[in-house]
Amino acid sequence: MSNVADESRDPAGEGALETVDLAESAEGAPEAPEIAVQPAHAAADAGNKEREKLVGRAGIVGAGTLLSRVLGFGRDVVIAALFTRSETDAFSVALTIPNALRQLLAEGAVSSAVVPVLSLKLATGGDKTGRAFFAKARGVSLVALVVVSILGILFAEPLTDLFGAGYRATPGKFERTVEMTRVMFPYIFFMGTAAMGMAALNAKRRFAVAAFAPGLFNVALIFAALLLRRPLEERGIDGSMALAVGVLLGGLLQVLAQLPALRGIGYVGRPVFDFRDPDVREMLRRILPMTFGLGVYYVDLTLSRRFLSELGEGAQSYFFWASRLCDFPQGIFVMALSTAALPSLASFAAKGDREELAKTWAHGMRLSLFVALPCSVALAALGEPLVVLLFQRGHFDAESAHQTARALVWQGGAIFTVAAARQLIPPLHALGDTRTPVIVSALDLVAFIVLALLLRGPYGHVGISIAVAGSSFVQAALLMVGVKWRLGTLRARELVTSTAKIAAASAIAGIGGWGAARLLEGGVEGALGRALPGLAGSIVFAGLYLIAAWGLGVRELGEVAAPIRRRLARRASPGRPA
Repeated sequence: MSNVADESRDPAGEGALETVDLAESAEGAPEAPEIAVQPAHAAADAGNKEREKLVGRAGIVGAGTLLSRVLGFGRDVVIAALFTRSETDAFSVALTIPNALRQLLAEGAVSSAVVPVLSLKLATGGDKTGRAFFAKARGVSLVALVVVSILGILFAEPLTDLFGAGYRATPGKFERTVEMTRVMFPYIFFMGTAAMGMAALNAKRRFAVAAFAPGLFNVALIFAALLLRRPLEERGIDGSMALAVGVLLGGLLQVLAQLPALRGIGYVGRPVFDFRDPDVREMLRRILPMTFGLGVYYVDLTLSRRFLSELGEGAQSYFFWASRLCDFPQGIFVMALSTAALPSLASFAAKGDREELAKTWAHGMRLSLFVALPCSVALAALGEPLVVLLFQRGHFDAESAHQTARALVWQGGAIFTVAAARQLIPPLHALGDTRTPVIVSALDLVAFIVLALLLRGPYGHVGISIAVAGSSFVQAALLMVGVKWRLGTLRARELVTSTAKIAAASAIAGIGGWGAARLLEGGVEGALGRALPGLAGSIVFAGLYLIAAWGLGVRELGEVAAPIRRRLARRASPGRPA
């Protein structure tokens, strides 16, 4: 069972500059001819250029995601402080139910089917062909989203029973969750629509807008939590429904934010409802295995939420906040790399260039682990000081901090396996293999169920987090086997050498950060005293990791820093635009 991260957008000016030379102009560009097999040296040059741009593209997506994560952190702090554990438990389940469908109707469909097919149409037929396919794909998507939204509203109560039956033991908690689910369910319509827009923008290498739009979701929730609760209560409406209103508003804002960029590349035409089109059928063929995968994912998610609903007040919230803290590092760079790499991988797959596809994938994996491994060590070593620093205020007391930290040690420690899994899926999707990830998901589910049933009794909600960590390891290992089978290589020597150096630097930083936090515990009274261990430990960890990575010759450090240096050099160079 993997953590699901929400996505973000891109820096207005910088992103636009970066993407102008990453993709052909949407308006007036000559249409690409049928692709011919490139000479070996030309293919290698193309591969090198794509890999050089990958960090920059991921930086664009990551910068937007960083903004969204910062806003998301503010959202979580506000919600944790202003709402009780009963209210946050209800919100957690109510948001989970429509969110789960994003795997089929939003991001999952985009990564497995829409982007690969659209990239192929652009590569072989140019913009006109790409736009024609996109209009038909959007038509299919709109029909599915409307139908699912209506069904979700009608069947909100049985859906809530699936995910949170344990809430019936607390008076009013189940009823509140049902009402929240009913109000929030149309969120899937907005997210599916936004995901289709993201597909067009990413296929055209316009990563900026799609990266920054999700930040608006967090802005809307903060606004709703701060300003709508009291007016609703004055009208006799449950104040926690402010969160449901915020979710809908956030979804709508994400769709609206994409419209100018989509109009700029010519992808805001009327949807076409043609289910017989061969390209639409190919898209649906790629999505079809995901219907089984969605069933697996839904069982996984349903059981985890149901188990947590039976483990007492706050269990859902502790698990949710630990997951949110894990989402922060995953989204900033790990998800960004996955998003930025898929169009390049799909292009190499369309050209039949397996060697460059493997090189580009391995490059992305190394960069992903450069971020994910130290994050795993940091969250495991500094879990409780960080939770206290970030959350402990208002309704979020010391017990909430302790319980969230217990879950975070396990979920955070598994970030590197989740990151690896996220990097292993795009090459399979690029090659048209949507079955292998689904089969792996089924085996991942079995591992999760076995571990959860064994551990929830002795360890409570922490047992569910341990089960998540264990099943994530199983998922990454099996996907690695699948990629080796499809690609014929994992470039193992390159990955093992890189990972060993990154792990050593992370261990050095973890010991130093943990020691700094322990030294400062209890040294100062009040809020400052609570915050110091987490703050100091984080600073020491970050400094030691960068120094150790430099000292050990971790080349990913230079690769991540290179786009920053180039950008600074452009700004410093006289007579050239910044």
